[in-house]
Parts: sequence; C-alpha cells; structure tokens
Amino acid sequence: MMAGKTGIGFIGCGNVSNLYFKVARTFENLEVVACADIDLERARVQAEKYHLRRACTVEDLLADAGIEIVVNLTPPGAHARVAIAALEAGKSVYNEKPLTIERQDAKQILELAERKSLLVGCAPDTFLGAGLQTCRKLIDEGAIGEPVGAAAFMLGHGPEAWHPDPDFFYQPGAGPLFDVGPYYLTALVTLLGAVRRLTGASRISFPERTVGSGPRRGEKITVRTPTHIAGVLEFASGLVATITTSFDVWKSNLPFIEIYGSKGTLELPDPNTFGGPVRLWRADTDGWEDVPLVPGYTENSRGLGVADMVSALRIGRPHQASGQLAYHVLDIMHAIQEAAQAGRHMEIASLYERPASFPDGKLD
Repeated sequence: MMAGKTGIGFIGCGNVSNLYFKVARTFENLEVVACADIDLERARVQAEKYHLRRACTVEDLLADAGIEIVVNLTPPGAHARVAIAALEAGKSVYNEKPLTIERQDAKQILELAERKSLLVGCAPDTFLGAGLQTCRKLIDEGAIGEPVGAAAFMLGHGPEAWHPDPDFFYQPGAGPLFDVGPYYLTALVTLLGAVRRLTGASRISFPERTVGSGPRRGEKITVRTPTHIAGVLEFASGLVATITTSFDVWKSNLPFIEIYGSKGTLELPDPNTFGGPVRLWRADTDGWEDVPLVPGYTENSRGLGVADMVSALRIGRPHQASGQLAYHVLDIMHAIQEAAQAGRHMEIASLYERPASFPDGKLD
C-alpha cells in the first residue's frame, strides 16, 4: 500500500465500472487494490484495461486485509447481499445507487455497519460537484430568499433505443424513479433538507418495449414497473416540491430542477453531472444571470463520494454521500409508489440532516 493511500476494492465490473476505474486514480487518497466480478474473466479484462493490481474472486477480495473500503458496483438486486458480506468481512462499503431495492435490506446494512463501527456510503455523489455546491452556496447566502417550492423533471423515452440489454430498466426496483430518480431526490434533500410527507401517482404508458440495438434488436420487453411517476413532496421546512420521472416522454423543454424562493428563482444543472450551468433570477432584476461556479469538481468525478469516505475515516468526521442520505432517498421513492397505489398521503419515517457544504471542493 502506498503511503497516504487507502486500499479500495471493486466488486462488479460491468459498464459503470469504467467511470470509476478512470476517476479513482485521480484521487490522491485512494489506491485500487483489486477488482472482482462473478465473471472472473470480465474482472481480468477490466484489470488489464485500467492497469489495476489484480483481478480476483469476490471471496478473495473480501479476504484481502489491504482493502478497507469495498465499492459495490453490482446490479441493484445484489447490492444488499454484497454490502452485508463486505461489512461482515470488516470493511466499509460504498454502493452504487440505489442503496438497496428493499427498505428492510437497507436497514439491515445500516444497523450492521453501526454495530461494527464501519461506514456505509452510496451514490450518487454528484451533489458534491461544483454545480450543485454553487446552488448550495446561493441558497445558504439567501440569494433567492426563503425557499418555498421546487420542481424537478427527469423526462425521456427510456434506454431501450441504445442499451443492448435494457430488460432491467422495466422491472421492479428500476423504472425511471429508482434508476434516475436518486440523482434528483439527492439534489433536492441535500439542498433543502428532509421530506416529511408525500403523495404520488403513476402509470405504465406502454406495456411493451422494443430493444433497439445490439444482437437483441427487435426483441420485445414486458414492462413490469411504472414508467411515468409524479410525486408531491412536503419538506420538514414546509417547502412543497413536485418531481416527475418518466420513460414515456419523447421530448421536453422543461428544466432539470428549479427552486423557487421569496426573492427569486434558482435553475439547477443536470443532477447527473458535477458541473453547471447554474442560473439565477432575482426579483429586483430583469432577467436570468449565469452564476460562476465555486471551486471544485466540474468533470465526471464518479467516486468522489468514496474519496470523501476515506477523508472521513481518517479524521473521524461524517461523510457526505452517506448511507443515511441514501436510505432517506430510498424511503421517499418507495413511499411515492406506495402513495400512488393507495391513493393517499404517506408519512416519511426516516430521518436525515442536511450535511455541511463541501468547502472549495476539497478533501481533507
């Protein structure tokens, strides 16, 4: 292990691992010790491609004393099983989003980590980027006055046109809410605080989808989860927000996220990115202004949340992309779907405290 670096290991070497492997080497406090996959050959290919120290089985990775944090990039259905195995092996864990599919599995992970004095982190970490941190600074400084409302829109027509194996996106535990919704909800709650009550509505607009690329082109997929979901969120502060996530929209001119305040409006960048643009309209001005970004991460920096976990481990402070944050987001997503099915409001039981800002985009 190189001096000053913390050993991390990756479990899951699918498509998303490319982003993590590219970026991990840019963080001075991380060293990738090993990667593993249920398909060992796939792990070997990634290890060679990114000049990683070694590829191995999941069991060998979990037994490696030089690994302190496991980055869990497996499919969502395996998130809970792999995270629990990592914690049982005495390692902190960082999951790709969502934390788990089911609430009870997420609770088990958080309780186990607390018992063993380990950390749990979870994507997305895009809220640590300069774009959303600029928005955080503007809100905290009162640039739009008191936030009173917000609207978020993730509108597209699904991944089947370009993804060679899009089946998962249309099964329970996915759909637009669970697949892309975490970016939007994480941005909202880290900027505005916890959600206390909500309601929702949903539908499956197209019961069948057609694979549009790759060897399965033309194959039909049966849709088993809602693909157009709308939620109304009441925050603990009293603010009311709406969120719409859809795989049923061909085109839209709506913003990603807007936050409305007593003195103005803030237009946020795509929460699936780390940069801008950020735009501000003030009640005492005549038009929109482009706001310069605070110092920090603007390029694709997947894994920034892992590097922040390492800093937190070193000095004993809370980390930002925490398991508690991810659980609150998971709780919200389930409650929106439950509210849609039940036709009523749902109370949110999970607790979450808005984290401190990420000063100057710097790691300790």
